[in-house]
Amino acid sequence: MNRHDAEVATLAGGCFWCLEAVFEQLRGVQAVVSGYCGGDIANPSYQEVCSGTTGHAEATQITYDPGVLSYRDLLAVFFAIHDPTTLNRQGPDFGTQYRSAIFFHSPEQKAAAERVIADLGATGVWERPIVTELTPCKEFYPAEAYHKEYYRRNPGQPYCQLVIAPKVAKFRKQYLARLKA
Repeated sequence: MNRHDAEVATLAGGCFWCLEAVFEQLRGVQAVVSGYCGGDIANPSYQEVCSGTTGHAEATQITYDPGVLSYRDLLAVFFAIHDPTTLNRQGPDFGTQYRSAIFFHSPEQKAAAERVIADLGATGVWERPIVTELTPCKEFYPAEAYHKEYYRRNPGQPYCQLVIAPKVAKFRKQYLARLKA
């Protein structure tokens, strides 16, 4: 596959360490970068984003091969690994930086996300309505280097054991056939 054939998705579902740990294992995903999206200042730091004052969400930018993995497939995994019904919160993490958001890159991505959200809402999977923000991706800022592959590099860290590991285990069980070899 040629590099220009790749597509990009930008998703926020709480802590970016959790999303990166899951999406990097999915067949068809070429790269996952943790970073910040949806805010008001250029090049924010982790400390600034954590303060909740920049408007950014912790997000992941996923480069994938649409011949192997569709955008709808990515969204199915996204909605399976976080709670899209909690406003500005995922598990122990709370604040606008932990909101559920899809930052779309094209009208096609926006339409696909709207369909997925409508379909999920109609199924009644969750008792509460989906509050996932749907916003154009204007600027994505990669996070500091120490966030890269955080879960793989820090498996013994308590947050990794208590929060990320259960998400990864649930994902691996549910999507076993879609994992990289």
